[in-house]
Amino acid sequence: MTDDVLLSAKGLTKTFGDFTAVDGIDVEVRRGESFGFLGPNGAGKSSTMRMVAAVSPVTSGELRIFGQDPATHGPAIRARLGNCPQQDRLDEELSVEENLWVYGRFFGLTRAEVRARADELLDFAQLTERRKDKVEPLSGGMKRRLVIARSLINNPELLLLDEPTTGLDPQARHVLWDRLFRLKRQGVTLILTTHYMDEAEQLCDRLVVMDHGRIVAEGSPRALIQEHSTREVVEVRYDVDDHGVHAGPLEGIGDRLEILPDRVLIYADDGDAAAGAVARSGTEPLSTLVRRSTLEDVFLHLTGRTLVD
Repeated sequence: MTDDVLLSAKGLTKTFGDFTAVDGIDVEVRRGESFGFLGPNGAGKSSTMRMVAAVSPVTSGELRIFGQDPATHGPAIRARLGNCPQQDRLDEELSVEENLWVYGRFFGLTRAEVRARADELLDFAQLTERRKDKVEPLSGGMKRRLVIARSLINNPELLLLDEPTTGLDPQARHVLWDRLFRLKRQGVTLILTTHYMDEAEQLCDRLVVMDHGRIVAEGSPRALIQEHSTREVVEVRYDVDDHGVHAGPLEGIGDRLEILPDRVLIYADDGDAAAGAVARSGTEPLSTLVRRSTLEDVFLHLTGRTLVD
């Protein structure tokens, strides 16, 4: 393991009794990367993140963070990590700045260091004007920005973000994306989990798609789209309850056909040509839309459209 590799996992496994949450995955994250774990609920993302955060023991396999084994060097690893869990877990009886002060003291920072660092982070998180306010009445987006600011109090080399924007409205999500992009530009290595496709495309240099505890694909968002989908997708809608009745006339158009309850998806490298073939198919669609293929198309192709309980 070189100094450039901050995280290395080989055959990493996590079980809970008879249930296997993480099933022998191999992962490597390099300094300065923004790396993502993408997958549906129950795919094993959060279990993986808890092992990487050195707060959950590895069942089997090898895990090294900063070249160290979390089983024997947990405190040293955690001192160099920033951790933003799914739940905010803020002290709502304290003010915004007091939450930062208290957390900073856990890392052994002096009072002067904590206050100076808190000032920087409040500005970064756009919370300077709310520094004296109690946490409880803050909006969800403000609380999430405060949690991220708190996770940066120790100047971490590696920042872990578990579902960082879940539950936030679109405006709050975009503000948070901007803050994370700034961190990446500053050289902080990011590892995040998400089930938002646009978030993964926006933030991740490289990612893995997980399903049922295993990695089913790995690469950059663009590379995954090129490998597992077509350049464009044609969405065709009809005035029928069962779109499957039009499957026959549309067969052979494009590379792949997918029948959904409310539309037919035609995967093709030339969307306009495929849309023209639909017009000549003898069917009468209500609408035909040509769009570029996205990471969501890859995700659903690899993991399916069935809900995971």
